[in-house]
Amino acid sequence: MHSFLLSTALAASTTIFAAAPGYYVYVGTYTGHGSQGIYVWRFDPATGKAEEAGLAAETESPSFLAVHPSRKYLYAVNESGKGMVTAFAIDAATGKLQKLNSVSTEGSDPCHLSVDKSGRSLAVANYGSGNVALIRMNPDGSLGDIAARDQHTGTGPDKERQAGPHAHSINFAPDEGFAVAADLGTDSLYVYRFDPSRPQITRDDSLTAKTAPGAGPRHFAFHPNGKYGYSINEMGSTVTEFSYDGKGRLTALGSESTLPKDFHGENSTAEVVVHPNGHTLYGSNRGLDSIAVFSVDPASGKLTPRAQVPTQGKTPRGFALDPTGHYLFAANQDSHNIVVFRVDADGGLKPTGQVLKCISPVCIRFVQR
Repeated sequence: MHSFLLSTALAASTTIFAAAPGYYVYVGTYTGHGSQGIYVWRFDPATGKAEEAGLAAETESPSFLAVHPSRKYLYAVNESGKGMVTAFAIDAATGKLQKLNSVSTEGSDPCHLSVDKSGRSLAVANYGSGNVALIRMNPDGSLGDIAARDQHTGTGPDKERQAGPHAHSINFAPDEGFAVAADLGTDSLYVYRFDPSRPQITRDDSLTAKTAPGAGPRHFAFHPNGKYGYSINEMGSTVTEFSYDGKGRLTALGSESTLPKDFHGENSTAEVVVHPNGHTLYGSNRGLDSIAVFSVDPASGKLTPRAQVPTQGKTPRGFALDPTGHYLFAANQDSHNIVVFRVDADGGLKPTGQVLKCISPVCIRFVQR
């Protein structure tokens, strides 16, 4: 009887997976080495195959991308000293992007952005100037004016990398009442109260969380259950675990290294992603050039190191899980390729053998076709 039920469940799972819709895969890049902007592939999760569709839009160094909840619009930072963010409309038939407008981020070297659940606000982190901004979004997907701006201050123990603030990401919390900005320069996670109706963000210094001195928090990911959050720390090659009370307060639980104990070379981390089922966390190592795989205890939020999976390329800056959770795309910035992995039932990664050629890939985003 048990065997019959298991076979039936597996058959149902296979049927659902086979019927999954196709996706556009958008890749943000650094321009200047031959890349022209944002590129797109068509991806079929039933077969695991990605088909190149070419240049989606020409734009300067779109190093980080975000998708509107309606899936009709895509946004890109233009990571340069002048600090701009650009809005695009997605052509559902071809995957091509039509530029809507560009606006200033009121800072330099923007490197991360996110869109709130209502689709009315876009938050952006400016690395060079160490500040964050909230931008109003218009009903047609274009960007409006700056609704709020906040300047970080302070330093860290590394006199070269942490001589001043460096806002590296900003993410809206699952409850939408707050946003968390990771600042590499000050070893801080700044928490903002977010009012989507105005819209407005206001920093609450009483909620600021800290990582270890010199860790350099870069990106942040909430657990799907909303009770935990994880900061991947670029300089320390660690992931710090936090509990989250739903009221803006993060409490550090501990940290885990993203590196094996016998590694002694230079390394920095980049992206962190929690699998939608909440049981596995992934982090990218640049230097070791791997994806660190951790098991997540849903009851405590704690991490247990499980594996180091080589990305088969150099400098995996960004990576993303497809919406089905069955595939992981790793962007190897310095070997100019994207390697596709299959995600096992237990969260492990196995290369599919498919390698996509792309100059200086940085950020990957999926949009249902």
